[in-house]
Parts: sequence; structure tokens; C-alpha cells
Amino acid sequence: MHLHDVWFVLIAFLWVGYFFLEGFDFGIGVLTKLLARDRSERRVLINTIGPVWDGNEVWLISAAGATFAAFPEWYATLFSGFYLPMLLILLCLIVRGVAFEYRHKRDEERWQKNWENAIFWTSLLTPVLWGVIFGNIVGGVKIDADKNYAGTPLDLLNPYAILGGLAMLALFTFHGAVFASLKTVGSIRERARVTASFLGMIAMGLALAFMVWTQIDTGDGKSVVALVVAAVALLAALAANMFGREGWSFAFSGVTIAALIVMLFLTLFPNVMPSSLNESWNLTVSNSASSPYTLKIMTWCAAIAAPLVMLYQGWTYWVFRKRIGTQHIADAH
Repeated sequence: MHLHDVWFVLIAFLWVGYFFLEGFDFGIGVLTKLLARDRSERRVLINTIGPVWDGNEVWLISAAGATFAAFPEWYATLFSGFYLPMLLILLCLIVRGVAFEYRHKRDEERWQKNWENAIFWTSLLTPVLWGVIFGNIVGGVKIDADKNYAGTPLDLLNPYAILGGLAMLALFTFHGAVFASLKTVGSIRERARVTASFLGMIAMGLALAFMVWTQIDTGDGKSVVALVVAAVALLAALAANMFGREGWSFAFSGVTIAALIVMLFLTLFPNVMPSSLNESWNLTVSNSASSPYTLKIMTWCAAIAAPLVMLYQGWTYWVFRKRIGTQHIADAH
């Protein structure tokens, strides 16, 4: 295996980590409107991810940075051709981060309501945009002989990509509902379990439709294994949630998301961005990679830094592992 193949796998791993962790973050943000009945319950939901949401975004920064360094041609075509949806994601992440930090700075009803609306809408839009982007990456876009994107922003809004966006949103919201039931106590925990059952059925329909479409169009024997794993894991997550085993349900919903992302990357390989205009213009792991020397240096740096980051993040989750409820929320001041 060449180093560019190794880095393709590592980048896939970073995206799996990002969507596994940030997925329930987005889900919690959506549930602040769907699940919480009052401001106190919204504060409970936000507090479940308060210590970890910003750390989860490190995985996105790492994935983007690794793509830039390991596959500069891929990075250039992706970020220039998908400039508008990428910009919208960046704006959503900025507004969402500010909303978490500024929401409690003033007690006025309008102030807090506006920031809570910002948390909801940015948490809803970002998964949809990511699904649209990955749907286009896998499905193929108009890349010309110079490795430039030759389409328009409207070309990205095709049925397959839109289905991918809806599937991402449904999976992440289900993942968030399971996380809410795992991290809360009281009535909100019971309602989170009921909500998770409903959302899981929606996620099942959308995710299976998206994965089957992917398999029919571009899949092979390797990707069908990931499809089966995702389907079985989602059924297991629903069953575990039904029996009140929130920990297992959260683990299986995470496996579902991971299997979906793995399936997309297996479908891509050895391409990183297929061209819908001409197969000979595809961006591949070999024609878009950095030099072997650059990849070698990156591998040594990653081997040292990545375990430390993962250990620190694991420690953070361990410290903030306890459940919370409305009784733990201090009065506004």
C-alpha cells in the first residue's frame, strides 16, 4: 500500500470521527426545538454538549488540513467548486459557536430566543449541506481536463445529493435523541427515548434509500458490506432504545453513521472526486496526492499527535459523563 492510499484511509477515519461526534451535537441543536418544552429543558440539552462540542469540531479541522496537505489537487477542486455550500457551512459553524457562548450573556427574552433560534437553524442546515456535498463527491461532478469544477452551484442540488442531505439530517437527529436519553434524567429522558424511536424510523427509510441508490450506481462488493453493517446497526440501535439501553443504542447509532461514511469512501476509492464529464479526468489518490516525502513527514507527525489528541478528548468525555436534568440547572441571574 502506498502512502497516498494510507492517507486516504486516514482522512476517511477523520470524517468518521467528525460525523460520529459532531453528529449528536447537531442532533441536540435540532432537538432544542423538537424535544425541549421550555427554556430550562433547552438549557439541559445544550449543557449535555456544552463541554465537548468545540472539541468535536477539531476532527473537521484535522480532516480539512489533512486533505490540504496530502491531496492538494483534491482540496483545490473541492473547495473552489463547492465554494458556496462550504461558505454556508463555515457561516453556520461560526454563528452556532457564537450562539452557544453568547446565549446566556443577557437575560432578555428576545436575546436568548434569537440565539436559540440560531442554534436550531445552524444545527439543521449544516448536516443537510454536508450530505449534499458528499452526495456530489460520490456521485460525480463536472470536472474538466484541468481538474477544475465546470458546473454551477445549482448542479449540486440534484436528487441524489438532496437525498443524502436529508439522510444525514435524519441520522444525526436520531443520534442526538439517543444521546439526550443517555445524558439526561427525568421526563426529558423518557421523551427523548420516544422521540428517538420516531426519528429512527425516518432515518431508516432515508438512509437505506440513499445507501441503496449509492450501491446501485457506484457500489461494489466492499461497499455492500458497509451497507449491511449500517442497516443492522440502525435496527440494533432502535431495538436497544426500545428496551431502555441508551448506551448500546448510542453505540449502534454511531456505528450506523460510521458505516455510512465508510461506504461512501469505499465507493470512491481509488478516486477522490469522479468527473461526470470524462472518466479520464477523475481525481484519484495518485494524481492528486502530494509528494512521497511530504506524505512521509505527515505520517510521522500524525503518529505522534493523533493519539495524544484522542486521549485528551476521551478524558474530557469521561470527566463529563454524568447525567443532568432540570434540577441541575441554576436559576438565571
